[in-house]
Amino acid sequence: MLLHLSISQFTLVDQLELEFGPGTSTLTGETGAGKSITLDALGLALGDRGNAELVRAGATRADIHATFDVSAHQEARDWLEEQEMDAGREVILRRTISADGRSRAYINGQPVTLLQLRTLGEQLIDIHSQHEHQSLLKKETHRRLLDEYAHAEALGAEVRIHFKTWQDQYRRYRKLADSAEETQARRHLLEYQLEELDQLALRPGELEELESEQRQLANAGDILSGSYQLAALLNGGEGDIAEQMHRALQLVSAMPEQSPALVEVAQMLDSARIQIDEAAGTLSRHIDRFEMDPERLAEVEERLSAIYSIARKHRVQPDQLPELQQQWQQEVDEIGAPDALDKLAAECERLEQQFRKSAAKLTKQRTAAARKLADAVNAQLADLAMPHARVELALTALEKPTATGLEEVEILISTNPGQPPRALGKIASGGELSRVSLAIQVVTAQTSRTPTLVFDEVDVGIGGATGDVVGRLLRQLGERGQVICVTHLAQVAARAHRQYLVEKHSDGEAAFVALRELKDAERSTEVARMLGGEPTPQSLAHAEEMLSRA
Repeated sequence: MLLHLSISQFTLVDQLELEFGPGTSTLTGETGAGKSITLDALGLALGDRGNAELVRAGATRADIHATFDVSAHQEARDWLEEQEMDAGREVILRRTISADGRSRAYINGQPVTLLQLRTLGEQLIDIHSQHEHQSLLKKETHRRLLDEYAHAEALGAEVRIHFKTWQDQYRRYRKLADSAEETQARRHLLEYQLEELDQLALRPGELEELESEQRQLANAGDILSGSYQLAALLNGGEGDIAEQMHRALQLVSAMPEQSPALVEVAQMLDSARIQIDEAAGTLSRHIDRFEMDPERLAEVEERLSAIYSIARKHRVQPDQLPELQQQWQQEVDEIGAPDALDKLAAECERLEQQFRKSAAKLTKQRTAAARKLADAVNAQLADLAMPHARVELALTALEKPTATGLEEVEILISTNPGQPPRALGKIASGGELSRVSLAIQVVTAQTSRTPTLVFDEVDVGIGGATGDVVGRLLRQLGERGQVICVTHLAQVAARAHRQYLVEKHSDGEAAFVALRELKDAERSTEVARMLGGEPTPQSLAHAEEMLSRA
């Protein structure tokens, strides 16, 4: 519930402090006095757009505070706790607009975005204005009103989520389907190339081994000839290295005196002789086992040729073939199996059925609520001097489902007996549209969970006995919560629990708006003025009678 509204340097307002309570409060005053300025300021505190033109001339900034009691509003308290802004029973919304157009918003003293301010504000106040008459001609408004009346907001959100999930998956399916031929052609090519590499079966390190073996087999003749020559040099008969080493050892041994140096020389010569004998033996065994194998050479060269050929085909170095094979396998895995498209299609069908199941529930809930809402609005229209008018909410199945469900919602009206119901804009006059709008707003407000309801001149085009009905309806709403209403009807003002007078003054240099609560005789005078201009004894008596009846 709105407790306090503070307005500073806003348009024609210098400084204004207002206290509100439960029940119905009306704001009245002469035409052009600025009755709607208060609600405009409240709208800014709730997150409406603002600009520098709203700052009072000569001021540096406009400043608006709105204080609400949220002790009985669990949803608002939960939201504040989630945002870490909980401050107990009350919450203060603040909005400032500087002369250069910059705007700032605060909740309980913490800077917030306009979206956060608007999100909380929508939970605290529901504003009904005469401008809603135009929005009432739009089908989106009809659907919104019905869903709110049916308490189907949560189900509607569920339907939107299912629709988005289904459509996102369907777009993936279409993208894959559109490129399926090209994608599968790429997959087949990769699979063919992978099969080629699988058949090649190149082992790690095999290329180096084959190249080494190929060099050895290709030079087998030269290697064997050189081996024979080396064997002859080492231990091949007279004059070979082994014989000369033997002679050298004999010479050392024949020395008459063995000095330490000669002893060391003898040891080294003997060691060299042993190593030469071992080298000769190893070389002899090598020659005995050495084979010139042309067939093996052909096999090795054929294997190397196959490896080199595939490497050239794919324009990589032979040693890069294993890495290329790994890359191709990864790409095949990413493309997915040939049945991936079928699986995606099945998933799309499952998501569509999920959406349609939720949407069917929403349709059922809307259908039931549509009859109740139409009956309630028609009952209100009878009280508003439209006894022959009949409103119905038509639910027409859509050819293609949307995020809002399976049907289009439209409010139709018949204003005369025997006349078929048609669209509001084609049937209702301006005055009739005002009353239809008011009837709908009153009915939907009765089921609203918002603690404060604001009506901004929704009684335009209404007067006489019908105005008294409007006043009674608004007072009834005030009995269940808080109602704030800007009105020009004496019948509405007289029915209110309290009344505020809006006045415009001028000091010769600037104009400013003031607002004060009326008590007793002051209220009778204002109601009399609303009845017929300058108060007379007759109009004052009439006003007092209206107030006493209320």
